[in-house]
Amino acid sequence: MTQTFDLIVRGGEVVNHAGRGFTDIGVRGGKIVAIGDLSQASAGEVFDATGLTVLPGVIDSQVHFREPGLEWKEDLESGSRGAALGGVTAVFEMPNTEPTTTDPDALADKLSRAKGRMHTDHAFYVGGTHENAAFLGELERLPGCCGIKVFMGASTGSLLVQDDEGVENVLRHVNRRAAFHSEDEYRLAERRSLARPGDWTSHPEVRDAQAALQSTHRLVRIAKSLGKRIHVLHVTTKEEIDFLAQNKDVASVEVTPQHLTLVAPEAYERLKGFAQMNPPIRSADHVAGIWRGVDTGVADVLGSDHAPHTREEKARPYPASPSGMPGVQTLVPIMLTHVVDGKLSLERFVDLTSHGVNRIFGLADKGRIAEGFDADFTIVDMKAKRTITHDWMATRSGWTPFDGFEAKAWPKATIVRGIVVMRDDEVIAEGRGEPVRFLETLAG
Repeated sequence: MTQTFDLIVRGGEVVNHAGRGFTDIGVRGGKIVAIGDLSQASAGEVFDATGLTVLPGVIDSQVHFREPGLEWKEDLESGSRGAALGGVTAVFEMPNTEPTTTDPDALADKLSRAKGRMHTDHAFYVGGTHENAAFLGELERLPGCCGIKVFMGASTGSLLVQDDEGVENVLRHVNRRAAFHSEDEYRLAERRSLARPGDWTSHPEVRDAQAALQSTHRLVRIAKSLGKRIHVLHVTTKEEIDFLAQNKDVASVEVTPQHLTLVAPEAYERLKGFAQMNPPIRSADHVAGIWRGVDTGVADVLGSDHAPHTREEKARPYPASPSGMPGVQTLVPIMLTHVVDGKLSLERFVDLTSHGVNRIFGLADKGRIAEGFDADFTIVDMKAKRTITHDWMATRSGWTPFDGFEAKAWPKATIVRGIVVMRDDEVIAEGRGEPVRFLETLAG
């Protein structure tokens, strides 16, 4: 009897836990139900992946989509459109909106806003604060929550827990892995006077490597004393990579495409405020250190830290210019260009963008091309050469720090739970995103 499927992805080179090989994938009810030779099977839809590479759906585990309260920079619809165009199938969105995502009502509001508008699957962080620490154990178990996020150093927004006592109180009440922006606020405050007006090359002096390392030392010490798991976001220093390599029992590590690709001071001289982010773009020795963390397996996940601001806001003279840059749409072509250039393997890219996220965040049914998992695929052309431009960007901010970057590979399709959401630079299935499910919230 002929097998029938809702969708067959046919003839592509599939990269998964078994390695790489040419095979077909059968999808039914949004799930992967068959992997192998399906040449005799039929389907309601067949995606011809001949000449293309089929990756597990890329998950961007750190984005700031600015809704509610800051929609002139970005909103959930435009941010997820950029994600889909860039080959990203799911995003974890940050809590520093207005109002902040720090209680059940704010989380429910984001989930409601996402329904029917977001084009990719999604989950939302709850912000950890001095005021809500005692309730975080309940908040982190709510469906649609990917975990607790804490700012130890001030960045965009009002969330800040800079003191050891506050960090201890947050960690004491959480059971899932908590994510941290790790910069020492006390050292940042001492060094703000080092900012040279109009000179963005002073940004990594104000927020120096020691501010990051000092904070990460404090954070790991507290986590170990309480037996808690932590996730250190956007690690930027060679010293942190060396230190975190010795503390993988409690600490997982995120790195970003921009910190692996842009180098100071050249980036600041060329891009000025458009290169400003927290923690900063750093010098070549730190970039080499982060790559060492990728090569040796210290880095667990790759997040874009997509954090848009308008061109007008970015044009303000330093330090009045805000920190943050778009990135969700460019993550795949930037990093696959590094793959083509031989800086990392395609298997390591998959580990950083899907398998690693599955492992660190405890995804219930995403992050692998395997039977029983969601049919999420990022389909790419590893030979397509394209130039990234401002005009390609879907973000409301309308710009990218990678304008003019010559990409050597390109996302051709984004498939979410068996739905072809993006194909050939066009979003063709709108508003179909659903909340991501986590093992630690299934009972919620």
